[in-house]
Amino acid sequence: MKDVLISREKIIGIRKALKVLDKSVVFTNGCFDILHAGHVDYLAKAKEKGDILIVGLNSDASVKRIKGERRPIINERERAFLLYNLKSVDYVTLFEEDTPEQLIRELIPDMLVKGSDWSIDKIVGKDIVEEHGGKVESIKFVTDQSTSKIVDKIYEMYK
Repeated sequence: MKDVLISREKIIGIRKALKVLDKSVVFTNGCFDILHAGHVDYLAKAKEKGDILIVGLNSDASVKRIKGERRPIINERERAFLLYNLKSVDYVTLFEEDTPEQLIRELIPDMLVKGSDWSIDKIVGKDIVEEHGGKVESIKFVTDQSTSKIVDKIYEMYK
């Protein structure tokens, strides 16, 4: 399996080059554990907001801190591989922190998007992006799917 993760240093350089080329960069982030149709739809809609979609992926340690000891189900390298191979995703980079705030501060994307389960005022990095003239949007989910629901359903089946 090809390693598709782009280092923090390299993604910052790529972002600078894209700015010179006048390409609009959309950024989103998440755990993306057990990729499902809701994720794919969300990422396709995010990509429609600009030229390039960068996905910040929570590291395994970060997912464990946020979601609990049972997670992640799929390791960070495999989650990155799945995301990268979606036609809507251009780059995947890992972040170790619990939020992508520092990564957003370093990238300064033109647009920051999250799912509609996040109210705009609670989106991490909103202030940073807006201070630099960028936009922040919430994308409506079309499916009532979540990894947590899938995990809970599987655990229920095998109790």
